[in-house]
Amino acid sequence: MFIDRADAGRRLAVRLLHLASEEPVVLGLPEGGVPVAFEVARELDAPLDVAGVSAEGEGPGPGGDGVALAGRTVIVVGDGLASGSTARAACAAARASGAARVVMAAPLRAREAVVPEADEVVCLIEPEGPRAVGEWYEDFGQVTEADVSAMLGRAATAPRARDVELTAPQGAGGMVVFAHGGGSSRHSPRNRRVAAALHEARLGTLLFDLTRPEEDVFDVPLLARRLSETVRWVRERTQGARIGYYGASTGAAAALWSAAELGDDIAAVVSRGGRPDLAGPRLAGVTAPTLLIVGERDEPVLTLNRSAQERLRCPNKLEIVRGATHLFAEPGTLDTVAELARAWFVRHLNR
Repeated sequence: MFIDRADAGRRLAVRLLHLASEEPVVLGLPEGGVPVAFEVARELDAPLDVAGVSAEGEGPGPGGDGVALAGRTVIVVGDGLASGSTARAACAAARASGAARVVMAAPLRAREAVVPEADEVVCLIEPEGPRAVGEWYEDFGQVTEADVSAMLGRAATAPRARDVELTAPQGAGGMVVFAHGGGSSRHSPRNRRVAAALHEARLGTLLFDLTRPEEDVFDVPLLARRLSETVRWVRERTQGARIGYYGASTGAAAALWSAAELGDDIAAVVSRGGRPDLAGPRLAGVTAPTLLIVGERDEPVLTLNRSAQERLRCPNKLEIVRGATHLFAEPGTLDTVAELARAWFVRHLNR
């Protein structure tokens, strides 16, 4: 028996780990297969989409065109195979889209559910008697189109494990998620310097690529959604840790926007040379103690931060670093930033 589709997906993923090195694409059979596929995609660090089959399961349909399949290993996932007709159609559609290898996976399948269109079929249970798929689940509730859309959105915004650097010093009670600005990445030397200072204070850090090359770095709502999903990802791996945001430039705007939406889930925010004005509609909703750090000679951004500070309703402070410009490239200025950020996070995360 499975608790629900998510439980089934996590258990199925273990049987599919041998495919992770092939960088597969995971397709969920609509609609019930998507929650199972979501867990498989997350464990295999793979992109997720909906399998392209018609509503009747009789052939290729309009879905599943968001991820390129040509030359890829494709894992089609369902919540259970009864007759196998929908699975066969989905596997045929994947093959027609150029998939190099097709794997059909489901928590259970009836013995008569044969899928010759797949190169490999993986299942956990093959019941002997005639039982409905739903009888193998404690919770087999209906999956709606809205549920599917939400899962696809979460999968699209979740950090990819290969693009993430999670550091958790032994005994760390707090975790700081870094949000870089446009044109930067998790490799930012300024952010890595601050992260090193946090490690010395026994604070964990997560550095990841917030933006992607083709994206508008000023799309703050999109970046905020990605940050919020990253917090969920972090919580699954660092249970009990208090979480803070360290944001730079447009990343600071996304951090403040996300903090307003997550409420008490975010315990502190530090903005370095940030653009809090871009989070204007959400500033009053931020509850986490917020530190704004700006260079003395970064006059336009300093003006924007002073204006934004007036709109904040949470405990907050503006620190102006003497002699610093926007990138804090002047000798000693970035060290000052690191010291200020470390003190703020130690105060609010190590409780």
